[in-house]
Amino acid sequence: MNLIAELERLAPSLQSGLARASSLSELEALHIDFLGRKGALARLMSRLPELSPGERPAFGKAANAVKEELTALVERRRSMLVAEAEESALARFDPSLPGRRPWTGSLHPITLVMEEICRLFNELGFETISGPEVETDFHNFEALNFPRDHPARDMQDTLFVSDGIVMRTHTSPMQVRSMLERKAPPLAVIAPGKVYRRDSDITHTPMFHQIEGLLVDKNISLAHLRGTLTLFLRRLFGSELKVRFRPSFFPFTEPSVEVDISCILCSGTGRRPSEQGGYDESCRICKSTGWLEILGCGMIDPAVFAHVGFDEQCTGFAFGLGVERVAMLKYGIGDLRMFFEGDLRFLRQFV
Repeated sequence: MNLIAELERLAPSLQSGLARASSLSELEALHIDFLGRKGALARLMSRLPELSPGERPAFGKAANAVKEELTALVERRRSMLVAEAEESALARFDPSLPGRRPWTGSLHPITLVMEEICRLFNELGFETISGPEVETDFHNFEALNFPRDHPARDMQDTLFVSDGIVMRTHTSPMQVRSMLERKAPPLAVIAPGKVYRRDSDITHTPMFHQIEGLLVDKNISLAHLRGTLTLFLRRLFGSELKVRFRPSFFPFTEPSVEVDISCILCSGTGRRPSEQGGYDESCRICKSTGWLEILGCGMIDPAVFAHVGFDEQCTGFAFGLGVERVAMLKYGIGDLRMFFEGDLRFLRQFV
């Protein structure tokens, strides 16, 4: 049978090719040429119908034996090439070289900023406290002097768990809890944590982070508030930072104030720095005003003290700021959603 003779010539032909193969890629090419779907063995097998019924069993038996032999030859040569490659790599290896430490991760930018803010207030004498993220209506709204018809209590703003139970919309409930627990001043605390609202766009997310602070004692004035927050902001953003306070309204403070800082990008000029030096284009961050709103604050409303049973002679101030906003300003991040996407290319920058 001429076909069986052709089968027997395959092994010597493959051995000749394997002797010349010096890489795994060349070996793989030979494997495909001889054992692939369209290889030499497959082409001979496709000629099986040319044989008479009596010749076919002998041909099939010979084909199986040849296939096993070819496979063994390829695997033997593969093992030799792999061993040669390992030996070559070991020959180049210098055990005296220092190792390469893999990247083990880093703190999230939100965590970095939150820890820095807490550290700055701790240095000013504030104690860090924490509390539940699922709050009662009393702690989240009622004790903070929110009227029953206040928009913040509507379902389009607040995530309700059940009647009278909400996902906290700010960390101010911890101020109420701390006053109820301590029962009397002096008291200086900051409450960092997650808060929840029905928002989702490039500047808002349903979950974000806030740090709210409270200081209660005798004879605390707006001057103490201004001095404390001015010092904090200049330690956070730099000693040359300009800070301004302007009237506002919050249910739990009276008077209430919003705090602005000079724009981080344009240094308060309202114009963006040009590549050639100086300033030429309008600043997109501050919208050419030169100022950025950074936090809200004010003197604690007497109604809040009444809810927690503090003496009428107590005075104090409270403040709150969004951690994501501070992080965006510190690191020049334009889209809030980048904090929550888990992109390692972004996170590796904060080692």
